[in-house]
Amino acid sequence: MFRSPLRGRRPSGWSVLVPVVAVAAGLLFATSGRTAQGTDLRAGEVTQLSELMEQRDAAVARLGRQLTGLEQRVQLLTQEAATSDGAVAEARAVGEAGAPSAGLTPVEGSGVVITLDDAPQRSDGSLPGGARPDDLVIHQSDVQAVVNAVWAAGADGVAVMDQRLISTSAVRCVGNTLLLQGRTYSPPFVITAVADAAAVEAALDASPQIAVLEQAVDAFGLEFEVRARPQVTVPAYDDGLTLQYADAG
Repeated sequence: MFRSPLRGRRPSGWSVLVPVVAVAAGLLFATSGRTAQGTDLRAGEVTQLSELMEQRDAAVARLGRQLTGLEQRVQLLTQEAATSDGAVAEARAVGEAGAPSAGLTPVEGSGVVITLDDAPQRSDGSLPGGARPDDLVIHQSDVQAVVNAVWAAGADGVAVMDQRLISTSAVRCVGNTLLLQGRTYSPPFVITAVADAAAVEAALDASPQIAVLEQAVDAFGLEFEVRARPQVTVPAYDDGLTLQYADAG
């Protein structure tokens, strides 16, 4: 009698494991296909930073328009109340007197315009000798050093990229992108100040941080230009004044 050579043998571990693995793989492929729905799973999870910034800029612009409309409405109601209430009129007069110090009114006069910019790229994409990519861009510390020096010179008003700076303003950079009061800016960065030009020059010369910046300017070709102007205008601060966090200590 012919007897199959396989009959009576114990099945090997592989003969049992292979069908299980095949079933598991099939379930995995089916689940991935249903989740992807014809798209690239990895690509679908990637959100570009530039797209997020564009969305944020659009949201900030929309909220800015709403804020302007609400401020106009508040001003109208305040004017109507002031005509019939002496206490309201007095409070409003006190507020208006403090508006210039708070940066809520534009200022004009002689001053300076300071421009900071990244080093120009070489046509072949190479870097200057001994330079890193990080050496060729303007940093937050550079912008902050210029702003500090201008304030130290006794400026009556300072704006960065036409955004008025007040006591709660914060200058932040991500890479070579400037974040200021909910808006994003790319270089060149322009600082405008109503101030005595000679006093600004002296304050810049006395700043150790500016000395470091000037070394990078000489070594890598960054732009740092200070121009005196007989007439400049610094706009009023137009963002919200409500603090979200405060530390009394």
